[in-house]
Amino acid sequence: MSGDNHDATDPPARKNHAVSAAYTALRTHLADYGRRWPDEQALVVQFLELLDDPANPLVRERLEGHFTGGAWLVSADGRRTLLTHHRKLGRWLQLGGHADGDEDMARVALKEAEEESGLSDLSVDGSIFDLDRHWIPERKDVPGHWHYDIRYVVRANGSEDYVVGEESLDLAWREIAPIADEADESLSRMARKWLACNTA
Repeated sequence: MSGDNHDATDPPARKNHAVSAAYTALRTHLADYGRRWPDEQALVVQFLELLDDPANPLVRERLEGHFTGGAWLVSADGRRTLLTHHRKLGRWLQLGGHADGDEDMARVALKEAEEESGLSDLSVDGSIFDLDRHWIPERKDVPGHWHYDIRYVVRANGSEDYVVGEESLDLAWREIAPIADEADESLSRMARKWLACNTA
């Protein structure tokens, strides 16, 4: 993807279907994210270019790469985040999963958080919290491909008693502050962003 002259405010040039309100909102939220995090503008351009691709980037069947929704699920006191020991990848990660055609990525993040944690009293913030493009290795009959993960803050407003689902080896509430110094750049970046915006 090149994109040196791609303007986040440009109308979509390569969509082959009607532009929905959710699509327009996602485009606006990506542009806003780029303004809030100017050092990540090149990454934002990649996400915008994928959004404009004529092959639907919201379905997992687009094997070159597709959007996923991630949930930075935080406790009511804002000090802990719920992570999954991912069964397929064998790593501790934020919750999340495939869009499966849903253009409302905040809704995707909330749904995945509910399904993977078993928690019910959750709410999602509407603005994008983090973006991450990462490679998913080949597994069985699915070739290696890129995930374009759009992440949102999801808040636990009630019980924190999670249920480990089939996609996880385990779940755990982790203190956010120590995660900021961990080697996993994706998790540590989210922890640093959270602490920067939520520490008095």
